[in-house]
Amino acid sequence: MPTLILIRHGRSTANTSGVLAGWAPGVTLDGRGLAQAAGLPARLAELPLATAVCSPLPRCQETLAPLVAARPGLRVHTDERIGECHYGDWTGRKLAELAGEPMMEVVQRHPSAAEFPGPDGETMRGMQNRAVDAVRDWNARVAAEHGEDALYVMCSHGDIIKSLVADALGMHLDLFQRISVEPCSVTAIRYTRLRPFLLRLGDTGDLAGLAPRPDEEQGASGDAAVGGGAGAP
Repeated sequence: MPTLILIRHGRSTANTSGVLAGWAPGVTLDGRGLAQAAGLPARLAELPLATAVCSPLPRCQETLAPLVAARPGLRVHTDERIGECHYGDWTGRKLAELAGEPMMEVVQRHPSAAEFPGPDGETMRGMQNRAVDAVRDWNARVAAEHGEDALYVMCSHGDIIKSLVADALGMHLDLFQRISVEPCSVTAIRYTRLRPFLLRLGDTGDLAGLAPRPDEEQGASGDAAVGGGAGAP
């Protein structure tokens, strides 16, 4: 079965303003995010990519644009199932404000039970299920069209990628907040008939993110960054 190259979108204006973007309109890459995206063609230069799949949200489309420009024959498919989690009434709100919401403790400690408020809110379990279904479908399609050893790229969002990694590792969704994927990081999963293999996780090619950070950036409580966070300063 194919190898999936997952790319989280580059740093966005919502990441730097501390807003939970979700599906809110007008969220694009910031200056650093554009630079991160511009580096993707060189980082993936040695990989023979069969096709690309992208979230419909602009920050993902912008992230893939330099790679597509560098590979004129690379076809891009849009799939809403790998779009960001539908955060409902939390969409567009400051993460600092949401920290005090009772639901945030559920999101952090028991995400499989989390359902975001409002008519457009979804469960985190539903988010994972649709993303896993999308990957299974694309694995079959890519294998049929390009062969079992094909590689393809998928550009998505932090919580989506974390949930796919948890699925690949056989981890319960309640443990997925232990996984971190920074903006424009590369995560690779090789799928086989019997099991997936996690080959790379959150690889940015930049070790600066391992340097100690102030507590306010890491989260002194140990909470995960809902939506994925802004990455290393």
